[in-house]
Amino acid sequence: MNQSRPKVRLSRSLGIPLTPKCVRYFERRPFPPGQHGRARRSTSDYSIRLREKQRLKAQYHLQEGQLRRAFDRAARQPGKTGEELIVDLEIRLAALVLRAGFARTIYQARQFVVHQHVTVNGRRLDRPSARLRVGDVVAVAQRSRQRPPFLVAAAGADAPQRPAPYLDVDLAGLTARLTRLPLRAEIPVVCDEQLVVEHYSR
Repeated sequence: MNQSRPKVRLSRSLGIPLTPKCVRYFERRPFPPGQHGRARRSTSDYSIRLREKQRLKAQYHLQEGQLRRAFDRAARQPGKTGEELIVDLEIRLAALVLRAGFARTIYQARQFVVHQHVTVNGRRLDRPSARLRVGDVVAVAQRSRQRPPFLVAAAGADAPQRPAPYLDVDLAGLTARLTRLPLRAEIPVVCDEQLVVEHYSR
């Protein structure tokens, strides 16, 4: 079975392409999957908020419990809860591996971390959910750098079109440092986070 097919279906269901490979499928069939995909869908307030939450979960490849815990942390911060939530998710290790251009998708980034191909401040870390602090350095482990995916990454093939301004990236050296916390406007996530806040606050 084509491994990209579930992600294509999910992309069409959520209305956003979740991987580069999904883009062409999504552009060709930009409506939800299934025989009723073109039919008018429910637009209740609950369904709209739920869909936005599912969009956010999919873009960061999260479990429900992980997103709920991130929301609870964000709700305790003094800033806007929705923006704090997105920032909290963006400083997870898997997300920063993706933004640095070391992986092509969030799924691949998570896999690299789990398989211990990534270090933080020189130590291998296998938790994609680990939240980094300003000044932390993410790098591809020395023993992994000659593997094909990382040779591709070092050549710039997976680099984002808009580099993350909160990361100081050395692609050739496969290292990146978190220089500051990101601003919501800088984070390339398609989400109306206020709807997510409303979903959890109901």
